[in-house]
Amino acid sequence: MCSHQSSCPTVDSGAAHIVAAHPEQGWNLLCNGAIVFDDTGELLPDGSVIAPHRVYAEQLAIAA
Repeated sequence: MCSHQSSCPTVDSGAAHIVAAHPEQGWNLLCNGAIVFDDTGELLPDGSVIAPHRVYAEQLAIAA
């Protein structure tokens, strides 16, 4: 199911692979058990939630 040799990366490493993609529903299941949502929120295997961390247009604006 996963290409990691010894074990899947920890949730905070960011190196996990998608094992089930559901773009029509806006989420992906990672090999470490985390579910990531298109709005950048996450549901971790232990049940904890990471709120979406969006960057708004105002924050991207470059001062001229």
